Amino acid sequence: MNKDILKNLGLSKIKKDGFYPSVLIAKDYIYSKGNKKSVFSPINNERTASFRELKAHYIDETLDKLHKSFKQWRKVPAPKRALLISEIKTQAIKNKKDLAYLITLESGKIYEEALGEVQEFIDICDFAIGLSRQLYGLSITSERYKHKIIEQWYPLGTISIISAFNFPMAVWAWNAMLALVCGNTILWKPSNQAPLCALACFLLVQKALKKFKDYPQDIFAVIIASRKASKNILKNKKSSLISATGSVAMGKKIAPIIAKRLGKSLFELGGNNALIVCKSADLDLALKAVVFSAIGTAGQRCTSLRRLFVHKSIKKVFQEKLIAAYKSLNIGNPFEEKNIMGPLINKKSYENMQEALHLIKKQKGEIIYGGERILQKEETNSYYVKPALVKINHKALIVQNETFAPILYLMDFENIKEAIEMNNEVNQGLSSSIFTNDLKEAELFTSIFGSDCGLANVNVGTSGAEIGAAFGGEKDTGGGRESGSDAWKNYMRRLSSSINYGNETILSQGINFS
Repeated sequence: MNKDILKNLGLSKIKKDGFYPSVLIAKDYIYSKGNKKSVFSPINNERTASFRELKAHYIDETLDKLHKSFKQWRKVPAPKRALLISEIKTQAIKNKKDLAYLITLESGKIYEEALGEVQEFIDICDFAIGLSRQLYGLSITSERYKHKIIEQWYPLGTISIISAFNFPMAVWAWNAMLALVCGNTILWKPSNQAPLCALACFLLVQKALKKFKDYPQDIFAVIIASRKASKNILKNKKSSLISATGSVAMGKKIAPIIAKRLGKSLFELGGNNALIVCKSADLDLALKAVVFSAIGTAGQRCTSLRRLFVHKSIKKVFQEKLIAAYKSLNIGNPFEEKNIMGPLINKKSYENMQEALHLIKKQKGEIIYGGERILQKEETNSYYVKPALVKINHKALIVQNETFAPILYLMDFENIKEAIEMNNEVNQGLSSSIFTNDLKEAELFTSIFGSDCGLANVNVGTSGAEIGAAFGGEKDTGGGRESGSDAWKNYMRRLSSSINYGNETILSQGINFS
């Protein structure tokens, strides 16, 4: 672990007696006294951080502080709030390489991908800055004489963000930068597998805040907490919106807790994503997209490619190309430039992958390449694997449920209608792609008769979305939208006002109540 980078990011200063704080808000750092919990890098199992388990009441106290500061922060005009976002962007650019180092250290994704993730952070800052002058409402014509109707948008309160290990900065930034510029305060509960990324981002934001003495300094908090303690985030009404990223199973567990208090939620859950390669497709273009979509972040992205449908007439050729591409992959330490794929996040992920491969065989599937663990001698307690290619029936139960690992199911189809039906037959609906040079096929796939996912790409892979569009999925993926377009409205409440500027009382719908 590079101690100079930890020092550069300010992490060394907040470490006390070997432990990092479990709560950070403004200048207040809480070093709880619970049981010791350590975090280990998936790269080499090196201990990266230690914490003490947090008692749940600290979460409620932090939400109280954020609620109070919200009342001050919302008074700051949005273009003035954007000045803070601009300074955060400046700090992110300045520390881009060091932040990327932390991402690779904690998530195991290759350094090139980590740099891309920090760039997403920077890009969403740009988007939020421009958005500050476009938080527009509507003026609506009234049916009543000398009346008008307007709609306005106001900040919700405190946005509580629960993020996953695979994008330990970008997903927070998508939510936080938009929520901040909209006038909200932020509580962030990061993955316990990637806490240093959250602490570094907290320190970066606080450094930016120091340049604005008249702004409230306690508009952003980070908590490192167990699942049990974190339930207080879900239960507390001062969490105005819960934005949660994780598995479908996680979503189903936390949704009832939020719903019990009729709270607002924004879910980004599992994908089980598919890509269709038509007979007219540019196979070299498709191949590159398939490989990156399937093995990027070791197949641990929510947009990772799981199901590949190839037209029968080209299946044999494409399968040969795919196996050759997989055989050429360099897998190993993600800091080494030659490597294109790093490790799985932990032993549990490896066990889940092996269980899936076992079920594949039981369900009459055939593993045609990979799936085995590698580099055991060099890294005894880390889990590097060869990505697996599998031939199996699209109706197999294992195909219907996402395995968060680099397993790609290879299947064929006869016509575009059949391919779209197979694309849509699973319960998840995040990302999907089609590779074709047939305009009708491309248009059909992106029409009401096509993909039922939130993302439907043409000649672009399932993974690697830009920040300008709304990001999210349908069905069991949760229906939430983050990042671009009008996703900012998630962090706002809508106020509709009917205004009478005349001298008569006129009831709507022509009602006479005299």
